[in-house]
Amino acid sequence: MRRFLVVLLALFGLLAPTAGSAGATGGGDRPPEQWRSYWVDAFNPGVYTPEQVSTLIDDALAVNANALIVQTARRYDCFCNRALYPRTDAAVDPAPYDPLDEVIAQAHAAGLEVHAWVNVNTMWNSATPPRSPDHVFNRHGPSAQGVDRWLNRKADGTELVGANAYVDPGHPDAVAYIVAAIQSIVREYDVDGINLDYVRYPDGSAQTTHSDWGYNAVSVARFQRATGRTDVPAPADAQWSDWRRDQVTNLVRRIYLGIWEVDRTARLSMDAITYGYGPQSVGGWEGTRTYAEVLQDWAGWLDEGIMDTVVTMNYKRNWNPDQARMFAEWSEFLADAQGERQAVNGPALYLNSVADSVSQARQALAETPAGNTAAGWSGYSYASPSLDAATAGAAAERARLAEALTAGPDAPFAERAAVPEMEWKNRPTDGHVVGELALRDGTPLDGAEVTLTPVGSRGEPVTGRADGTGWFGFAHLDPGLYLARVELPDGVVGAPLTVVRVQRGAIAEPHFPPFVARP
Repeated sequence: MRRFLVVLLALFGLLAPTAGSAGATGGGDRPPEQWRSYWVDAFNPGVYTPEQVSTLIDDALAVNANALIVQTARRYDCFCNRALYPRTDAAVDPAPYDPLDEVIAQAHAAGLEVHAWVNVNTMWNSATPPRSPDHVFNRHGPSAQGVDRWLNRKADGTELVGANAYVDPGHPDAVAYIVAAIQSIVREYDVDGINLDYVRYPDGSAQTTHSDWGYNAVSVARFQRATGRTDVPAPADAQWSDWRRDQVTNLVRRIYLGIWEVDRTARLSMDAITYGYGPQSVGGWEGTRTYAEVLQDWAGWLDEGIMDTVVTMNYKRNWNPDQARMFAEWSEFLADAQGERQAVNGPALYLNSVADSVSQARQALAETPAGNTAAGWSGYSYASPSLDAATAGAAAERARLAEALTAGPDAPFAERAAVPEMEWKNRPTDGHVVGELALRDGTPLDGAEVTLTPVGSRGEPVTGRADGTGWFGFAHLDPGLYLARVELPDGVVGAPLTVVRVQRGAIAEPHFPPFVARP
């Protein structure tokens, strides 16, 4: 019923159109598709009260936005009441007020999508612990021991950087929690998508060519078992870097398929690192700080199809010639790398004047030499809409930005637009496979290789590995029968073959008889 009312109101020009509604312009025709959003962080006012949410909606409509990326799980604390993450200690209105519920209700009534922004690997950032005993920092932070300790660790033993604590994506229990927590948001709230931030290793490495992080004892032990090595690898060790990067990719794959299990129409987006110069200047994608230093392979995620939308944090100063070049290089790479998925260019409003931000908006949406364009624009951030906000006031600068972006026929956002459709989710032509491998006693077969071979077709086999919980997944496979084979570790016996049928839009699960370890 709500969506019917939104469409009806949009038809009469009372609301900004959504991706599924008829536009208020163009004689009832669907408006052009172009993502437009604000990032709305939870460290500043914006969603703390219903009144703040109302102002936020008005401000979003003023720039002809069609989506909001709203910080929901900030540091494993949730600006919501019904999720696995505990409710935040921030100064929001007391319960039963639910910030996420309020944003969704008001945004959807105004024709805006809501994407719940989740910080993935940032555990906590205060000297004062969270109040909830269930918070990850209290259960799996500095006071935890052994496998219960999920803290990421640097090669030199550092775990806390100031008050900042991080989760190690190589810890299987941490990964399982993250996936379940995100699923709980999708299950409990009518969000249009999940936006992942900090889905990577932390900053602060000594060199830009590798990461110093990832030395949680559980993670190092898993790497040693997977490779047969007995040493503790150095930060620059190529095999170690590949393994850690694979842990982040596995986490993204699990989140993507975990969301699909709950609501396949929910969009998975992420905030992508664009440090320094683009791939054009550093010898290619693998030479970027994104890939090498923080171990975030977002270009690979687009290619695999396990990320619907990449939103680059293309935070560069337009008035600085070197940074202007960086912005241009990443803008071009982004548009060309999106392939069959979507990429949104996200400039830093807080680093630029309104005039420079408008210039960057035009460049963000310009056609590349290859003839591609980014799927849209996202401004960081709602709280800091310009370089001059501290002196001129955020509200005044938001009004100036809205006018500059929308006033006049040549303004970048003069006309309304719809969020681009995800055809691969709305009308899927392929399917997925998800399963778990474990011994009869429940011990996971960490690292066991799984191969799917098409039966009776010319398709090529695909191979993957089970993670530390025994989970494995394959995304976007052609429909049909597949022979699933497990390469059993030494000392493990059982029937390693089964057949699984992949169907359009569905997740199939191969079933193997229980495996046992030889006595």
